[in-house]
Amino acid sequence: MELPALFVENMEKILGTELPEYLASFEKPRFMGLRVNTSKISVGEFERICPFRTLKKVPWISNGYYYTEEDAPTRHPYYYAGLYYIQEPSAMTPANVLPVEEGDRVLDLCAAPGGKATELAARLRHTGLLVANDASASRTKALLKNLEVFGMPNILITSEMGDRLDRYFHEFFDKILIDAPCSGEGMFRKQPHMIPAWEKQGPQVFAGMQREILRQAAELLKPGGTMLYSTCTFSELENEGSVDYFLKTHPDFYLADIPWHEGFCPGRPELVKSTFPLEKCVRLFPHKIDGEGHFLALLGKDGAHVQKESRLKKRTQKLPQELLSFLSDVKMPMELSRIQVKDTKVFLMPEDIGTCPGLRFLRSGLYLGELLKKRFEPSQAFAMVLKKEEYTSVIDLPVSDGRVIRYLKGETIETDASESTGRDGWQLVCVDGYPLGWGKLIRGTLRNKYFSGWRMNA
Repeated sequence: MELPALFVENMEKILGTELPEYLASFEKPRFMGLRVNTSKISVGEFERICPFRTLKKVPWISNGYYYTEEDAPTRHPYYYAGLYYIQEPSAMTPANVLPVEEGDRVLDLCAAPGGKATELAARLRHTGLLVANDASASRTKALLKNLEVFGMPNILITSEMGDRLDRYFHEFFDKILIDAPCSGEGMFRKQPHMIPAWEKQGPQVFAGMQREILRQAAELLKPGGTMLYSTCTFSELENEGSVDYFLKTHPDFYLADIPWHEGFCPGRPELVKSTFPLEKCVRLFPHKIDGEGHFLALLGKDGAHVQKESRLKKRTQKLPQELLSFLSDVKMPMELSRIQVKDTKVFLMPEDIGTCPGLRFLRSGLYLGELLKKRFEPSQAFAMVLKKEEYTSVIDLPVSDGRVIRYLKGETIETDASESTGRDGWQLVCVDGYPLGWGKLIRGTLRNKYFSGWRMNA
């Protein structure tokens, strides 16, 4: 691969005598990874049922694994059940490093397509709130799908700039992740098609964006909160330079320590003549780890951490009988006061979110389903958030059963009377105990209600 001379020159400045070793990494195969959804399945259970025999642990990610092309994990029913997410191993690191705890209010500021957002939400375990934002409205569609496949109820998906979010969420979040737009130098090995874009629009342009995004995020973070800044580039201008600029202009912030693992490299304050301890930052290089290039900085905000009250006003909205009838078969803990009916659509709102007039969002809360001609039709997202034991009527098929693939392709399937745990009507269809979607059982025939936009291609 022919790399731009200016890029190689800058890498020599960063790596010195290690440059030949870095350049040699371009001849090695790229690494592919998957990350287990620990809100649905434990790592131990996943390893027990895992159908992929070539999996190998990612050393610095407790729920991360390498796979090979022969595994074809995106064609397996467990992928459709949301048991794992396909993600490059180094890209797993930012969400892993941000110390998210249950009950936190978390913002992923540049969230699409959702690789990091799905991990943040999984670690919340259906508590607190995740606001997943991306300035590109078109990219939020993939973000929504990935969060719904993962079975995440406590979400707000927005498409705004940080200053617009600040009108509603000033000093609101406990944790913020900023996986900033960047020149992508760390991805050249994996995606060489990015090189021409780098030659046209280099680090200088992105550094300006990053510093503005950091400024906006600072206004959204609570005193006492923590935010993680990351890029997939090597440029000192975008990495240490952006962090140095932010710390100079925000004296109420400081660099926090990042848990260290073999192969991690420290930040380089000397590259930007910084007086801050930028060696606390982490650089990932493909000749040091089995992954691509990344940069991380963990930033804390001074001040007392004060919990703000919920913004959700309790409502006394009368719920339609057809909805209540369906919910009588649902055992998932659910506060009816948090259910909102908007026209014909029904949502379970997160605990901390009320109305946000003027905010551009794609989804607020869990979309439960739709009211249609005196009946309630549950959504695909509702199926994915449930556990097998949380719905009365379940058809649970083993992964070896050919009907699983037929169901995922949208076909009608036949069932034996003994295969449903309940009566005719709505069924939660599962594979090995993990929900895939809905079907409607009528005298042994299961009418397929799997969402057409998610169906497996032939």
